[in-house]
Amino acid sequence: MHIPARLRTLLAVLPVALGLLACSKQEQSCEMSPEVAKVKASVQLVHLEEPFFQIRTTADADRFLREHGLFARQFLQSQQYPPGVLSGTLTRLATNAGLQKLGAQSDSTFRGPALQQDLTHLFQYVRYHFPDFRVPPVRTFVSGLSQDLFVNDSLMVLSTDYFVGPKAVYRPNVPAYIMRRYTPAHMLPNVALAISSKYNQKSAANPTMLSEMVQFGKALYFAEKVLPCTPDSLLIGYTDKEVAGVTFNEGKIWAHFIEKNLLYNTAPFVVQKYIGERPNIPEIDKTAPGRVGAWVGWQIVRKYMAENPKVTLAQLMAEKDAQRILNASRYHPKVNRGKLN
Repeated sequence: MHIPARLRTLLAVLPVALGLLACSKQEQSCEMSPEVAKVKASVQLVHLEEPFFQIRTTADADRFLREHGLFARQFLQSQQYPPGVLSGTLTRLATNAGLQKLGAQSDSTFRGPALQQDLTHLFQYVRYHFPDFRVPPVRTFVSGLSQDLFVNDSLMVLSTDYFVGPKAVYRPNVPAYIMRRYTPAHMLPNVALAISSKYNQKSAANPTMLSEMVQFGKALYFAEKVLPCTPDSLLIGYTDKEVAGVTFNEGKIWAHFIEKNLLYNTAPFVVQKYIGERPNIPEIDKTAPGRVGAWVGWQIVRKYMAENPKVTLAQLMAEKDAQRILNASRYHPKVNRGKLN
């Protein structure tokens, strides 16, 4: 299970604490049901930052690679390097003063029981809906800002240096509207969206705007169900103001897709205008945030599940027919004629 690059962009904006599942007692919908609480999801979490920064020589690096063979093979792709090259690279990174400082920030941010508990809760929800899901061993690491997350069926690696937040001594080299989504709270939504790709089926036919919208909508709905205490803004990666804006103007946004005959457009450039990363979508309005097609797809999927309460999350994710989901959703948001204050 590899992470589609575009899914990694569907992250969050709110600078909240890492404890994503520590919800208010008043938020009844956030309380874990007894059925989910009974699900076993043992998490093998190992922080590799400490042994990594103990590397001083290439011999130390070779020992690190031997002791963490699965991590070395799958995350570092050790088999692709000539002898000595990877160990030399790791030695230079581990002894770099700047990276050591970033590593110390990462360690202080993510040490403690919160991450283990949050991952356990997340995996309990996933296994509740998908009993065949096998919880992979989890490793945290300071990658030098080379890769934020790695997930497949046998390993998960969380590059904690990506998610330290605004106070980090070094931050990812990405645009500001993406940078704001790299804080501690973004890690679990990132993980949930990555896991969704294992179950999110789609038609093999040429993708249309509608099929891409629904595909992303299914991913967001999956994340919503396995992280039930997470606000929409955190899942979709919008500010509170942007969420309020797209919600208020939902009917107008949908009307744009209909009036411009966009739903069945297959031109990749056109589809990416509404699905891909952009700071805004001026074709709709200069205030319309990027990826609004994914947000609309999410609303279609939500409406579909509300109209068809017997459909399970597993059945939704296995459904490949985007048109069927749209038809059965009876999605037709009204145009709000007022103004958003």
